[in-house]
Order: sequence, then structure tokens, then C-alpha cells
Amino acid sequence: MRISALVILLGLFLASCSKPIADFTYQLEKEQAPAAVNFQNNSKNAEAYLWDFGDGTKSSNPNPVHEYKSSGNYAVKLTATKGSKSTTSEQRIMITAPTECLVEIETDYGTMTVQLSNATPQHRDNFIKLAEEGFYDGTLFHRVIQGFMIQGGDPLSKNPQPGARIGTGGPGYTIPAEFVDTLFHVKGAIAAARQGDAVNPEKRSSGSQFYIVQGRTFTDEELASVESRKGFRYSQEQREAYKTIGGTPFLDGDYTVFGKVIKGLEVIDKIAAVETNPGDRPKKDVKMKVRVIK
Repeated sequence: MRISALVILLGLFLASCSKPIADFTYQLEKEQAPAAVNFQNNSKNAEAYLWDFGDGTKSSNPNPVHEYKSSGNYAVKLTATKGSKSTTSEQRIMITAPTECLVEIETDYGTMTVQLSNATPQHRDNFIKLAEEGFYDGTLFHRVIQGFMIQGGDPLSKNPQPGARIGTGGPGYTIPAEFVDTLFHVKGAIAAARQGDAVNPEKRSSGSQFYIVQGRTFTDEELASVESRKGFRYSQEQREAYKTIGGTPFLDGDYTVFGKVIKGLEVIDKIAAVETNPGDRPKKDVKMKVRVIK
């Protein structure tokens, strides 16, 4: 018994002195940005872990899930530590650029990923240009109407005075309307704001201001009424979207829809629910930051 106990103690002592071994595998849900990567920690004899994902972020979670927001060749390092000893394992992960045109709109209420439509190239290219210039960063969702939409993109909304009426600014130009039958005002649609028909009979879009649809659901009878007033017919798919997801069909054919939110629809609801002042400006500023996903 005495020898057996010594053997056990010796084994425990050697184990406590042995060097940790860092090792990991990973699984990509998709290779195009934004891409979530599931990391599996296979390290041995370690007490703590530090991940360096190669994009400026780190984690001490043993088995993290990390999202790469941009394309690139990332060197991922896992450092396994026990006491004063540590080892590091490194692998490289290649994330490719998305085939779609994607942007992120970041707010304090969450982040929305927006897919811009190739069917509206002038609106798409203008939005990308302004985003890459940082035009939208620090601007507000200055007009918020629950059950309707959230609107932003006015450069005059950067650091405005409390209670100031905003919503008249822009980059100094407008964009020709690009109406596409397959792009409609379902919830999550992003569309260009514009001046009214009396001063803008061509329905030209604002150079920077846009809105994102929240809306509500509609019945077959209500959609039939919209069709009758506007002189067009919805497809079965569009009709079902308005009946189940909701939107603002009465805006179709009058404002250019140029994309849709594909991730973060709940953020629209959170922003739409904020308390507002007369004039529909949120009492607490809702700032945005816009980034093109490459």
C-alpha cells in the first residue's frame, strides 16, 4: 500500500509539472464574410486559455465562436497555460469577400446586416461610396415612427442641439429613381427618402437619407385596395410577405427600394419602440455607424 501510494503521488507530481499542450480545430459555417467560426479546443494539461483571432480581438472562452466581419487571411493563435508554463498553437483561416454587396449598420440597439441590390446600381454605388467615406458615421436615426419605419442619413444630424428639428440635409445631389417590381416595401426593406411630388415629380431620391421599413401585416382586402389605387398586381410571394412579415405596401412605386436587412430585423423593432419628441425625433439619440463588408 505504501509503494502504491507513492506511485500515485509521483504520478500526480509529474502531471502537475508537465507542460500544457495547446491544440485546436475549427469549423467554418461559410467561407465568405461575415463568417462565423466554431473553435474546438483540444488542448491538454491546461488550466487557462487565450485566443487571438488575428483580427484584433481575443477571448478566454475555452471553445469560442467568433465572427469575422471582413475577408482576409487570419493567423489564429491559442495559448494554453498551466501555472507559469504555456504553449501556443497557430493555424491560418482564410475568409473570402462576399459575392453579395453587404453593409453593416451598427447602433446601440444592435447591428443590422443589409444586402444592397444589384438591380439598383446607382443607389447601391452611392450608398457604398458614402459609407466608405464615413459619411454616415455619427449620424442619427432622426425620424422614428413605430409601425412604420426608421429614417436616417442626414449629415445635419451629427451632434445636433437637443430638440433641434433635423432631416433637411444631404450631400448636395439627388439620385434618379430606380423602381424595380421585385423590390418592395416588406419589413426590413431599405429605401431612399425623397422630397414630395409637388417639388419632385420625377421622384428622385435623396443623396443620403434612407429609411428602413418596419410596417405591419396586411390582409388580402387591404392589398387589393393598394393594387387598385396604384394600378399593379402583387405576386403571390409578395402578397404572402405582406400578410405574414408585414411592411408598407402603400409606398411601393413611389420610393426606390434598394436593399433589405438580412440579419438583425429585431433591431428595427427596438429602435422603432424608443420614446420620441414631437416631430418623431427620438428623445435619446440613436447614432449609427455604417461599414461595407469586404
